[in-house]
Amino acid sequence: MKRVAQQPANTPIQLRHLFWLLAGLVLVAAPHAERLPWWLNLIALMLLVWRIYLGVGERALPKKWLLTLFVAGGMFGVYFTYRTIFGRDSGVALLVLFLSLKLLELERPRDAIVLILLAYFLALTNFFYSQTLATAGLMLASVLVNTASLAHLAAPQRALGANLKTAGVLLAQAGPVMLILFFLFPRVQGPLWGLPQDAYSGVTGLSDSMSPGLISRLSQSDAIAFRVKFEKDPPVRPQLYWRGPVFWHFDGRTWRAGDFRPFGQIKFEATGNPYDYEITLEPHNHNWLFALEMASKIPPNAGVTRDYVLISRVPVRNRVRYDMRSYTNFTTRGSDDSDELRPGLQLPPGFNPRARRLAEEWAQGANSDTAIVQKALSYFREQGFVYTLEPPLLGRHSVDEFLFGSKSGFCEHYASSFVFLLRAAGVPARVVTGYQGGDINPVDGYMVVRQSDAHAWSEVWLKGRGWVRFDPTAAASPVRVESGVAAAVPATDPLPLMARTTLIWLRDVRHNWDALANKWNQLVLGYNPERQREFLTRVGMSEPSWENMALTLFWGVGGLLALLTAWLLRRMRTIDPVQRLWLRFCNKLGKKGSPRSPSEGPADFVARAAGRYPGKAEPIRAIGERYIALRYGERADPRMLAELRALVREFSV
Repeated sequence: MKRVAQQPANTPIQLRHLFWLLAGLVLVAAPHAERLPWWLNLIALMLLVWRIYLGVGERALPKKWLLTLFVAGGMFGVYFTYRTIFGRDSGVALLVLFLSLKLLELERPRDAIVLILLAYFLALTNFFYSQTLATAGLMLASVLVNTASLAHLAAPQRALGANLKTAGVLLAQAGPVMLILFFLFPRVQGPLWGLPQDAYSGVTGLSDSMSPGLISRLSQSDAIAFRVKFEKDPPVRPQLYWRGPVFWHFDGRTWRAGDFRPFGQIKFEATGNPYDYEITLEPHNHNWLFALEMASKIPPNAGVTRDYVLISRVPVRNRVRYDMRSYTNFTTRGSDDSDELRPGLQLPPGFNPRARRLAEEWAQGANSDTAIVQKALSYFREQGFVYTLEPPLLGRHSVDEFLFGSKSGFCEHYASSFVFLLRAAGVPARVVTGYQGGDINPVDGYMVVRQSDAHAWSEVWLKGRGWVRFDPTAAASPVRVESGVAAAVPATDPLPLMARTTLIWLRDVRHNWDALANKWNQLVLGYNPERQREFLTRVGMSEPSWENMALTLFWGVGGLLALLTAWLLRRMRTIDPVQRLWLRFCNKLGKKGSPRSPSEGPADFVARAAGRYPGKAEPIRAIGERYIALRYGERADPRMLAELRALVREFSV
């Protein structure tokens, strides 16, 4: 095995190593660019360019006092932006700032080692924001490049490709240990460390309130809300209503949720066959869970509210999976207690007088609540309403302006106005939010429900039938429920790129990538304590307790390291004939009273031996020259090995 001379600690950083080192730092810092304030991105870029300029021109690095000013100013900027220097976002911002400023101290290998260690830690922080397969792949590439930089510090004369290969071998050797740790390290619910609240501030999903424009903005996101695996054929698209938060209280502009406290059992009358399925829900930092209307079971560690919303005991901050059963044909037949229905008639005074007058006219001319509902649906169906992601802004009387003015809106406009009209007519009603639709991935058979499928509809209390779903959006734009958002909105409305693409190959790429990402989520990120216990039980561990797992982990990692050490030692003995010949030569001199000191390098030993044995100086130097060339040279002549073998065999004192 070829060895290389180690770089002295005071040797300046070479230019080619500077660029390689900067490439590794960029790989770990670039994903944070979209999350950092613009001024910090600009400073980091300027410092990077400045360091390249200094390195190319071999100019002096800036003085310490200037760096001190940069540190103070940067910390003040971070505090001014985040109002704290603690927490996930501000902590990452400070780390990027210090990493960028450390570039201006990069002069010796010691400085490079500090930068690389900071880069390893910064790579870890990317998983605070995203744990996708793409993030894992990018961070693996960054670790490979930064490890190659470490190898280059120890072997500056080697080609960068050779150091990259060495880094790859090191990571491959660490792979088995990583797998043992993954399968056997005791799992806990949630992360191993506590993250502050700002760690969940960027999570996308439905909110606990609804105002004009909120869901339309959410529908422009291509992020996945959850995946569904049906045991049999799924329902048709118009029946795919995934129930989420229910809104009762209206202040004239914003709808807010009711009581989220769990109530008890789910009570309704179902007809037809049930649908059994498994949901893999992405984290959204709220307590509600989603299920196909109407769910007939409650997931573990969850409850259900009076308005049929599934509620988790803790906020959903990690990906969760749960099995469900639902009926798409059902009747709630709840209580007609006036106290329970009173919130369904609440309206703020002084808002939307035209809508109130219209609803009162309907109430006077109708002989039942069902007739009023049909009048409202007919109004949305016949008055030329437009379904769009870009409705005009609404003022104080938002319902009036939508119903009699713009007549352009998204699902929240229709659901809000519909419920307002029915309440004004004396019919209890409420707004329900969730998702409508979903697309089957033909690669793995999972149904993918995205944020762009976010939807709002209405429920109306009808005597003898209980709460009944009515979707005014479907009355105004039936294609929304039948074919999805992309088919319903105008072609000029902004939607995610993949929502409208007609390129078959691009859709195939997306399906395959989604299926691969789902495998990553299910097998890697979804390896929770329950799945770990199931796996260990299958492989023969009867009681997978913390103690048993820790003991197995200790012996597994220890045994693997012992095998790896034995293999490396055997490889060194069997594959490195150069070292073996050199040791034979040293033994010959040692037997004659000239042993080599453990700290003595080959050049020093050869010089000392040649001085002590002048008559053998020529073969001693010849052996030393060939050993150094073979051991430390980049491109040694293969014939040298034969020459070294002959010289050592013939050498005697």
